[in-house]
Amino acid sequence: MKRRWLPVLILVLALTLAWGSQASAATADEAKAMVQKAIAMAKEKGLDETFKAIRDKNGPFFKGELYIFVNDMDKNITLVHPDKPQMEGKDMSGIKDVKGKMFFLEFTRVAKEQGSGWVDYYWAKPGEKDPVLKSTYVERVPGGNVYFGCGFYK
Repeated sequence: MKRRWLPVLILVLALTLAWGSQASAATADEAKAMVQKAIAMAKEKGLDETFKAIRDKNGPFFKGELYIFVNDMDKNITLVHPDKPQMEGKDMSGIKDVKGKMFFLEFTRVAKEQGSGWVDYYWAKPGEKDPVLKSTYVERVPGGNVYFGCGFYK
C-alpha cells in the first residue's frame, strides 16, 4: 500500500518545486514597471533622490534579481548599479557578452533612438558565475541624458 503513494508523493513534490521556482522568477512586466516607477520618481523628486533610492537594496528598486541601473547616454558611463557598484563611473561602451554583443551600446542606441525598448544579451545572475540569457528594458529619462534599465533572466 505504501508503494502506491510513492509516485504520487514524488509528483506532488516535483509540481510544488516547479511552481515555486516559477512564482519567484521575475517577469518582463515587473522589470518594465520598476523602470517606469523609477522614472516617475525622478520626475517628481529629481535624479539625486532617485539615485539614492535605487542604491538602497532594501528600497523599492531592488527586488530579488530585479534592480534598476542608470547609465549616462553621452559617455556610456554607469552612474548607478546597486548590484555591482564597482561598475559605477566606468565606461561601459566596450563591454561585450559571451557572444560578442556590445549590449551597453545597444541600451544607449535603443534609449536614444526609440526612447525605450528591450535588449537581449547574456549576463550572470547575481551571485553566480555563468552567463544566461537576460532581457533588459531601458527607458530614457525625459529631458535628461540618462536612461534607467531593469532586466530579467529568461
